[in-house]
Amino acid sequence: MNGALISCRELYKTYGMQPALRGVNLEVGPGRIVGLLGPNGSGKTTLIKLLCGLLQPTTGSLAVAGRSIGPDTKAEVSYLPDRMYFADWMRVRDLFDLFHDFYTDFNYEKVVAMCRSLGVEPQDRLKPMSKGTKEKVQLVLAMARAARLYLLDEPIAGVDPAARDFILRTILTNYNEEGTVLISTHLISDVEKVLDEAIFLKEGKIMLHATVDEIREKEGRSIDALFREIFRADPLFGGEGGGL
Repeated sequence: MNGALISCRELYKTYGMQPALRGVNLEVGPGRIVGLLGPNGSGKTTLIKLLCGLLQPTTGSLAVAGRSIGPDTKAEVSYLPDRMYFADWMRVRDLFDLFHDFYTDFNYEKVVAMCRSLGVEPQDRLKPMSKGTKEKVQLVLAMARAARLYLLDEPIAGVDPAARDFILRTILTNYNEEGTVLISTHLISDVEKVLDEAIFLKEGKIMLHATVDEIREKEGRSIDALFREIFRADPLFGGEGGGL
């Protein structure tokens, strides 16, 4: 694929003797919303952290916009981790200022407007907020950047259905349309309606990578139904919880 935004070649990552990714070959173009789909321990978080530069591959290579992972690519990647990363003593505006200082593509006015749509003001403290509201604030910070690549690790896990709808609307209406959104999740039925492509990851290997239309045409069923068949032998699906 010419002009691939994400490119992985024979990518392996092991933790000691335990493999997390095994020979991943992947290309994803710009302007896409892509689901990185798999159960607990499939390697989703590991792949995202490699693309962020938070981990180094054991062997193989990966690139963002044709460049090896480094300061240049990190400046163009907006990362939403699967856990909270800010302190309760902070005010919302402290987060705004932090992102504004770090990222030249951060839109201060946009993030203020998105937070106010949640009923959150810049002077509000984080400590009294519910877990769901904190997660939404963390999401809008990531989406207020004009990034080339948005890496969202389990953005709808642990929130109620109404919050999931808000999160998906926020993603759809606020990402840089010349960039790509990679959404890691096991909640397939919730995200299927917004996806252009799906990547099925199982035990560190890509089982399937195709457009949503191709999958529906070839398989004659939804992404969720196909996912359940491929992973039906696995235990109950859950978030990766900081694991592989």
